[in-house]
Amino acid sequence: MAARILKLNYSQMFKTAKAVSKKAGKSSASIFFDMIHCGMKFQAGYNDYQEFEFYLMNDEQRATFLTRGKNNSIIRRYNDKEYMPVFEDKIAFNKKFADYIKRDWLDIREVTLDEFTVFIKKNPLIIAKVIDGAGGEGIDKYSADEFSEIKDLYELLKKKKQYLVEAFISQHEKINELYRGSVNTMRMFTFYKDGKGYFLQAILKIGNGGVVDNFSGGGMYTFPDNNGVVTVPAIDKNDDLHTKHPISGRDIVGFEIPMFSEAVELVEKAAQVIPQIAYVGWDVAIGENGPELIEGNPFPGVFQKRASLSDNKTGIIPLYRKYMEV
Repeated sequence: MAARILKLNYSQMFKTAKAVSKKAGKSSASIFFDMIHCGMKFQAGYNDYQEFEFYLMNDEQRATFLTRGKNNSIIRRYNDKEYMPVFEDKIAFNKKFADYIKRDWLDIREVTLDEFTVFIKKNPLIIAKVIDGAGGEGIDKYSADEFSEIKDLYELLKKKKQYLVEAFISQHEKINELYRGSVNTMRMFTFYKDGKGYFLQAILKIGNGGVVDNFSGGGMYTFPDNNGVVTVPAIDKNDDLHTKHPISGRDIVGFEIPMFSEAVELVEKAAQVIPQIAYVGWDVAIGENGPELIEGNPFPGVFQKRASLSDNKTGIIPLYRKYMEV
């Protein structure tokens, strides 16, 4: 606790308290000291406090919210570090979870130019990734038409260390209607217990002007219910809410994710492959022919409806406690 207090970014904390005070109609000082209270009692950082709107809740309600501190405790308890490299290396992941990946892919370090040429002629639109990137960093979309020689693309990918090359996923047309500029994926959380994978919750990530749907890359996220129907507006990194997509104009609230039950079945099976990593956030795309894995995250992040979007201002912890200690 002492170490955490010493490492706090107090300038950013004061800045956040000032921003929250305007929304809450309270003084910056009262918000600041309430942040400290929530940090001590609920392991909530100032980002948790702002994102989940702790200023709108009492302590009983706050206790139901999964904070980053509590999430880290889950990871330390249930995810064995020895098995994490498979998830941290995108190529190692594709090999281990090959049964759940339908798209063509290759490791550019292991193929000749002639082999790469055959791949590109079959898949002229590709996604290239650095193998250890996170948050959408090091990911680019390429079209063979942009290069006079395939060799130029081959050498560029090696130079940029984008060793994982994948065929661009043709996503389900209904997902395309929402936003077709990126593959819009779901982050689907599972927990492995007693020989079975249990689905916990999902969020839908949506691109917004970029080629990736990641929040840090300008995308948005929202929450579907257990039937795959989006129930609340999407949130972007500027903290703005969207009931309709800013570019496509498609309704976000009420959007029905196709093949949602099949995606749940997929991640529950994938959760059994490496049981030593019990708590995983899977990124899943809904392709033309069904759902498939993009990657798995042993540090899956914290997502739950903020207080103002929840009728009873209840977080995800009551659900999690059915399967694990939190």
